[in-house]
Amino acid sequence: MGLLSSSVSINRYYVEGKIEAPVLDTVKKGLVKHSFREKEDEPSNKNAGWTSFNNHFNPNFNGSSFVIDELFVFSLRLDKKSVSQKIIRKFVFIETAKRLEESGRGYLTANEKKEVKEQVTDALFLRMPAVPNVYDVVWNYEKSMLWFFSNNKSANEELEILFSASFNQSLIKIFPYSEADILLGLTDKERDRLSLLSPSKFAG
Repeated sequence: MGLLSSSVSINRYYVEGKIEAPVLDTVKKGLVKHSFREKEDEPSNKNAGWTSFNNHFNPNFNGSSFVIDELFVFSLRLDKKSVSQKIIRKFVFIETAKRLEESGRGYLTANEKKEVKEQVTDALFLRMPAVPNVYDVVWNYEKSMLWFFSNNKSANEELEILFSASFNQSLIKIFPYSEADILLGLTDKERDRLSLLSPSKFAG
């Protein structure tokens, strides 16, 4: 889901920490270092990296192409592969039968069964094309705020990990408690009172 979609899901984050000056160059280095790279020849079921907001399939962070006014705008690309367990079981059965015939034995050891399943799974993932998913990111550096256009749990987890690795900063998800704790400048006494609050239930 993207920034320009007709309907969007958004998660807000507070960006904790400051970036080494010059900020534009540091952000660019982080984006380039962790930009998305195709890995079709690897059996991994997941591949993630930054990509351009305007060109999801050809990351390009030259100049200030990722800057709009006071905002950094780019995207997270998360490619995933999936293979049905029924397909894996089918090819494990075929490979097991082949090994038994070649060895002349009536069974495989536990380690051999594990090896067969791993080899079959890796081979299937290599043959399976990845499905690309792209999620837009809008980062207001001056206000330490970031908007991520997805509520998908795995995408948000990947964002937090990749952001920390790229910019050496932490993302804190904004919800009512964290918004009050972080953004309102509470005193220690007020923060203690906040921690004692519990959600209210409303009956219609």
